[in-house]
Amino acid sequence: MTVPVYSVADRFASWERLVRRMEPGWDGDDFYPISAYGNDLDSREALGLVMRALPEEAVEGPPGQLLARLDARFRAASLPDPERSLRPWVRPMTERPESELGEWWGRKPLRIPWAD
Repeated sequence: MTVPVYSVADRFASWERLVRRMEPGWDGDDFYPISAYGNDLDSREALGLVMRALPEEAVEGPPGQLLARLDARFRAASLPDPERSLRPWVRPMTERPESELGEWWGRKPLRIPWAD
């Protein structure tokens, strides 16, 4: 049996890798294009949908706690971007009004992970 390419575990892994890339002190040398940033934000968007479908015990349990910690680290490694300066290059996969998108779409990294 194979694991789905976009499993919940893979979405969590994508989100965690992005957060690590954005944090100070990360010195990875792998190629990370700006398009990958958009894919990672889409992974976080999908995690939000998954969490809304889970029972309350899971949302308040380990999955929800992990997501809350990663989100807090993301907020610490980013700043508000009300002018949506990355939007020409980074767009959600699904067309939705800006007001329906998660907060991560309205933030930009303090440390640009695709510039290294």
